[in-house]
Amino acid sequence: MTLRDYHLTLHDVADHQPEYLETIFSLANGHFGVRANDPISGNPITGTLINGFYETSPITYGEAGIGYAQQHQTILNLSDLRHIHVTTDSGHRFTSSERTVVDLDLTTGELTEQFVLQTQQGETITMGMKSVIGQRQTNFWAASYSFTAGNYTGGLLVSKSIAVPAEAESIPSVDPRKTRMAGLPICETQFVSRGLQRYHVKTRRTKQAVTIYLGMLDKTASLLQQPVDLSDGAAHKLEYEVYVGEIGEQNTIDPAAPFLANTVSALQDDSRQFWQDVWHRSEVTVGGNEELNLAIHYNIFQLNQAAGRDGRTNIAAKGLSGSGYEGHYFWDTEMYMLPYFIYTNQQMARQLLLYRYQTLPKARQRARALGVGQGALFAWRTINGEEASAYFPAGTAQYHIDADVAYAVGKYYEITRDIDFIEQCGFEMVLETANFWEAFGGWHQVGTENRFEFHTVTGPDEYTALVNNNYYTNRLAKHNFELVIYLAKEILKEDPHGLEKYGIGQGDLDVFENLAEHVYLPYSDDLQINEQDDSFLSKPRWPVDRSTPENFPLLLHYHPLTIYRYQIAKQADTLLADYLFPEDLSPEQLKREYRYYEGVTTHDSSLSRSIFSILAARMGDPEKAYGYFMDTAQMDLVNLQKNTADGLHLANLGGSWLALVAGFSGFYVQDEVVHFNNHLPKEITKLTYRMKIAASVLEIELTANDTNVTVISGPIPTYGVSVDGELISLVKVG
Repeated sequence: MTLRDYHLTLHDVADHQPEYLETIFSLANGHFGVRANDPISGNPITGTLINGFYETSPITYGEAGIGYAQQHQTILNLSDLRHIHVTTDSGHRFTSSERTVVDLDLTTGELTEQFVLQTQQGETITMGMKSVIGQRQTNFWAASYSFTAGNYTGGLLVSKSIAVPAEAESIPSVDPRKTRMAGLPICETQFVSRGLQRYHVKTRRTKQAVTIYLGMLDKTASLLQQPVDLSDGAAHKLEYEVYVGEIGEQNTIDPAAPFLANTVSALQDDSRQFWQDVWHRSEVTVGGNEELNLAIHYNIFQLNQAAGRDGRTNIAAKGLSGSGYEGHYFWDTEMYMLPYFIYTNQQMARQLLLYRYQTLPKARQRARALGVGQGALFAWRTINGEEASAYFPAGTAQYHIDADVAYAVGKYYEITRDIDFIEQCGFEMVLETANFWEAFGGWHQVGTENRFEFHTVTGPDEYTALVNNNYYTNRLAKHNFELVIYLAKEILKEDPHGLEKYGIGQGDLDVFENLAEHVYLPYSDDLQINEQDDSFLSKPRWPVDRSTPENFPLLLHYHPLTIYRYQIAKQADTLLADYLFPEDLSPEQLKREYRYYEGVTTHDSSLSRSIFSILAARMGDPEKAYGYFMDTAQMDLVNLQKNTADGLHLANLGGSWLALVAGFSGFYVQDEVVHFNNHLPKEITKLTYRMKIAASVLEIELTANDTNVTVISGPIPTYGVSVDGELISLVKVG
């Protein structure tokens, strides 16, 4: 499979509203992101986002309670790195601009744009802009601006600097997906030389600091007043480079030396090589629909841009493309985005899991605050590991995040056999979450049956809160118990005394085994489906007259208590468990459950449609799967949720990859056998993608009548490979 050139342009997006375009064409590298703001008119509340650079502010409750989250955590919008001032030599400033050309090259990471600039006097010029962000050299961003004459042909004066951000007005909103203003940081700026500016930013409450440098590649040029003469009819280029330091203490100022050592061409090479490596491991080609093909490449591109790579940061719900959800990390990472990295870039997956391990001490504290005497409870929404959800019924009560993290650790180990990570970090997380479930749950005798149950929880469906025995939660907790036993045995294979440092022995494993066997999984004998929880099926259906488009999403139009009274789901809940554990139910039961829960689901969450697509494919309904998949694949490019301006829907981007791989190609791993089952819809003539299994890169090609799996690099994997239920022998090509 030869990688084609993929370019996203203005013709490929939903509209040309500035805030929307800023999100869509944002550049990032896991450390920081630069929204594609108009470099002339700018935007006072968006610009540069640094992963993990945040401020706190007290959460004010009308009626507070013990254990409530205490502090908001909000990623900071820093100064716009793209902004530039251009004036005529007579002092007329170009104050308006029209973005006429945009080209984002997904194979190199370079963004090319063109703007027509105009003064209030009607003078026009054309400004081109090329920008690139370092992917291995993650502290760097560079841009070149080129100027050509329009109806104005005289001299220009160009100035560029990092400005202290203005106090932006916070617009009140009942939409919890939007960010809040966190207050201005302390900003100190000085010009080290004519062509080099240092900008030091300090937070007031979290005591973090970042140093940013802006410099011109021409060391003889001036940042504040660089003359350009357009009279010769040629294009004139000015090049700038930005160095964004690491997050440190307030008195830490990064030296300028690293900044001065770099060049734009080196940064372009760095970006190009990074993306070549990404596409070698995870290229996807969808035959029969060029728009879809482009959308999938865009989604994978943005997933890679968003992921923290240092073990101290993660993937925010909006990545580094916008400040929606305040830059918080959710369960979205483990359940929707991490699978892509587990099967394409295992080092990245390891770093994302390492972030969770770094927050384990705060997770232990959170469990104690909620009255659970052992184990750990990871924060529902957070940056620093502390709980930042001010609404506990749909936040903290989603205890399933513990089992989600454990599930992700298990999947990582399943495909990497990285026993070092398990011994150093992974097992402790799985053990502490299992300890939490043991203390949090309770025994309930029902007739002759002794059940282990979990009460007053919220599952993935945030329209159904504080219920008993949410199926998804219970099923994942059961898996958590089973996983700790499995990983303990794996450790003992390496070292017969390997469990001693964790303070557990065979007796503890026996307890976990007993709990796993007795976790209660609610089931309706009448409907012959798994029940979402003990009360869901007994509630009335959501009124038909309230199901018109203007009433969605429900969370913006109805009080939570109104929604909670009804049998209405925001997203896949029980069906998500069905996707994760395909061996649990027969095809007939899956069809019954799918039909039932599809009828009560609004898909108000961007996490929903990908799961419905995967299960429809598994059920042998590829056309329905394709319909849901198209909404998933193009969600941001068509602005389906109407809020892409606040940032991309990163979990959905991961879900679109899952829908292709786990849905249309039927991929899953069980008992060291990699399974593929062809569910290709007629709209897709051919699906080809790459994934990494252990040290081997596989290429999978599906057509209507055939499925081929080959090894394109690395050794033949020791895993078995099954295609449509039959074990096959792999062949290495090239």
